[in-house]
Amino acid sequence: MHELSICGSIADIVRRHAADRQVETIHVQVGQLRQIVPDTLVYCWSLVSAETGLSGSVLAVESVRARITCHACGSTTEIDEFPVLRCGTCGGADVAVVAGDEFMITSLELAEV
Repeated sequence: MHELSICGSIADIVRRHAADRQVETIHVQVGQLRQIVPDTLVYCWSLVSAETGLSGSVLAVESVRARITCHACGSTTEIDEFPVLRCGTCGGADVAVVAGDEFMITSLELAEV
């Protein structure tokens, strides 16, 4: 369960950016191609944040669908089947991932003082 160590890293980043202000929500984007289970990430957040200054904060995970662009025909396709990365229009395999590999903290919601 690497989500636990990922949450530890998220907590370090959030504490640094929140600068001792109360954090209510941490918004995170997780791409479909990442080996991260969003529900497990949220559960691990509750463990990592418990009994810390981040206790009570919520990890809001936005899942990002995987998309590829085909170099042969130029079309963009959402991927439903993994690990098959083929163009949905022409079936070509010369593709580039354009979405779904994200993992980033996008914003923090801080409590009003």
